[in-house]
Amino acid sequence: MDIRRLILFIALSLGLMFAWEKYFAPAPTPTTNSTQANSTASGTSVANSSTNNVADNGFSFAADKVINVTTDLMHVQISTVGGDIRNIDLLKYTDYEDTSKPYQLLLNQNGRVFVAQTGLISADANLQLPTHKTIFKAENTSYTLSPDQKTLAVNLTATTESGAVVVVKTFTFKRDSYVVDVSYQIINNSAAPLTNVTAYWRFLRDEQAPAGETKFVHTFTGPVYYNDTAKFNTIKFDALAKNDVDYPQNTSNGWVGFAEHYFTGLWLLNPYEHAPVCANGVQCRFNFKNVDGNLASSGLMTDLPLIQAHSNYSIDVPMYVGPQEYHSLLAAAPELERTKDYGWVYIFATPLFWLLVHIFEFVKNWGWSIVLLTLSLKVVLYPLTRASYKSMARMKALTPKMAKLKEQYGDDKAKLQQATMAMYREEKVNPVGGCLPMLLQIPVFIGLYWALLGSVELRQAHFLWINDLSRPDPYYILPAVLAVTMFLQTFLNPPAADPVQAKMMRIMPLAFSIMFFFFPAGLVVYWLVNNVLSMAQQWYVNNHVAVDKKHDKKK
Repeated sequence: MDIRRLILFIALSLGLMFAWEKYFAPAPTPTTNSTQANSTASGTSVANSSTNNVADNGFSFAADKVINVTTDLMHVQISTVGGDIRNIDLLKYTDYEDTSKPYQLLLNQNGRVFVAQTGLISADANLQLPTHKTIFKAENTSYTLSPDQKTLAVNLTATTESGAVVVVKTFTFKRDSYVVDVSYQIINNSAAPLTNVTAYWRFLRDEQAPAGETKFVHTFTGPVYYNDTAKFNTIKFDALAKNDVDYPQNTSNGWVGFAEHYFTGLWLLNPYEHAPVCANGVQCRFNFKNVDGNLASSGLMTDLPLIQAHSNYSIDVPMYVGPQEYHSLLAAAPELERTKDYGWVYIFATPLFWLLVHIFEFVKNWGWSIVLLTLSLKVVLYPLTRASYKSMARMKALTPKMAKLKEQYGDDKAKLQQATMAMYREEKVNPVGGCLPMLLQIPVFIGLYWALLGSVELRQAHFLWINDLSRPDPYYILPAVLAVTMFLQTFLNPPAADPVQAKMMRIMPLAFSIMFFFFPAGLVVYWLVNNVLSMAQQWYVNNHVAVDKKHDKKK
């Protein structure tokens, strides 16, 4: 395999990678039998079917009062119908299309749906506990986290028709945190205990990907979950609509919700600053289903222990609603950083992004951090690069001899191949020596590509004339320079004997570089720096090998 085939291989590999991630990525590996999964997906538990059915027939969002909550990080709108969170504006991030507005993570407008809902259901048909359709009473309609406050609590109250059970739903917001505690206090004033009570905690979302997704820049949007047994898994919308999903029914840890490019909404079962949810008699189950034909429900069911007569019981499940920002995820719950969509190169992308974050802590600029990280990688991988370029340089030096062999043997391919192999042995050249070291580096560089693609830290990050490294270069300077370097690099490679093939090898890098005009600028910075450093290393090795040859001839 020569360098021409290697370049073609890399180009095709990247193209196939994009196509695979967008159209053919496999569904999560089944972790339970399909009977359990399908039962849970339809909202019915095998063990307790009567308390696991969230009523969604004739689904719609009823309107009532709106409670506005403003913290240092978000503006939240809570409906008194069910206590739904129907809107969250992230104040530190701007909308992709209108940068004068904050980014809406949760929303219910213009045909878009991404909301958080919770409720209580009971096996007792006569006990109508508050669900996402119940109208709660609110103490106030406006709350603001003042500078001297670290937490802010919003209370909503609902009472059963008989007045025997009072439920207080509380949202607790925290300063400098995207974690919101959502709790229920169940006050049983009746003379009988409450049994077979289940709480549900879910996000509802449509299938639309966030703004900024293109055919060249595509990441996963949809339901996700994680626990110690199943690890990280994604669920496709179309599979959920067909009830063709498999996931663990019972769990005692992890998280569940939705992920999209740069942002996520998740229910947390064992967050760091909170007692484990699935303990003290609480049994937890993941729950996924299709709602009203065009919405997906991703969440959690918690079976509560018996609540004695004339007693209180409380349960609190935190949720993370915010950016996939490294430090925020790391502080919220175990393994939460897995929500970043690294695909199959997670093992490479994770340490590379960790290194990028630590470089940023010193230079305080994400653009220069990418430059330094790319430089560091090129230095570390230089022994492999040197071996590859050295082999390529020797192959290039053999081009005149190869041309003579072709003239000598003409169409006799067998003799030409024998003579060629004899020449390689005599010159001590390995024809695949230039490709193998390069192939070993490909997973590393693809891992860095995905690490940068999934980094919300690049959103609104400035570098040189670029105001946002998550968007394409506004003046297309970087992709244009990259196209030039890719074209120039072809002159450092062994020339093709066939004139048509040689012309194709000159044109192909230019054609391949077209997609970089649509890439986020942060990715183009990485590719450009990598390309320039590769050219410098290849030029040095080519000249170094030539000097060695002259020195050997003098001896």
